[in-house]
Amino acid sequence: MATVELRFSALPEHVRTARLVAAAVARRAGVDEAVLDEVRLAVGEACSRAVGLHQSSGVTAPVKVALIEEEKQFSIEVGDEAPHAVAGGDTPGAGQDGETEVEEDEMGLAVISGLVDDVEVTTGPNGGLIRMTWPTTPPATVLV
Repeated sequence: MATVELRFSALPEHVRTARLVAAAVARRAGVDEAVLDEVRLAVGEACSRAVGLHQSSGVTAPVKVALIEEEKQFSIEVGDEAPHAVAGGDTPGAGQDGETEVEEDEMGLAVISGLVDDVEVTTGPNGGLIRMTWPTTPPATVLV
């Protein structure tokens, strides 16, 4: 199992780099060429979401991205350290724009769910994680 880890400052201009690296590693891992645009878009959404959460919560920690190559699958985990709403509670740091931020967050998650068949989202007071997984095809073996 090979893993590549990225950490970047919570700035929108770093999202593009994360997308490019994710697509390159996904290609090398054996993710189907036809799916690479979906990988790029999903990673872009997840990273943009994490950047937004960090910025709105005043979190200075980096956004974390893990690209995990396993047998027959490739996963990407995008983690943030922003506090998330707990069931029945208010979104921490939600002010006047709290409702708009929640709607944007739900929209981003809906986009990711539409792009990726296998998505897990976990959130809590210490941050959140989006894990997206795609099947891979092993490289063809050449017989001589």
